[in-house]
Amino acid sequence: MATRIRLRRIGRKKLPIYRIVVADKEAPRDGRFIAIIGTYEPKLEGEKQMTVDIEAARDWLAKGATPTDTVEALLKRAGVLPPTTA
Repeated sequence: MATRIRLRRIGRKKLPIYRIVVADKEAPRDGRFIAIIGTYEPKLEGEKQMTVDIEAARDWLAKGATPTDTVEALLKRAGVLPPTTA
């Protein structure tokens, strides 16, 4: 089973709130998921904008879960993944 780390929208209209979840890559965006590893609120500022369980994220990455582009950027900001130097 191929797993992805991606965003799942839970916010209401015009107030997006996302959960960072581990899901099967075939599951729909807001469908079944395996684990919740964090939240992301793009409208907030500063440290309240994102919470991530760093140990769980590293554990799922070690198991072979691949993050989407957006989640990869969020995990880099949280310090889970090393920043890329280009």
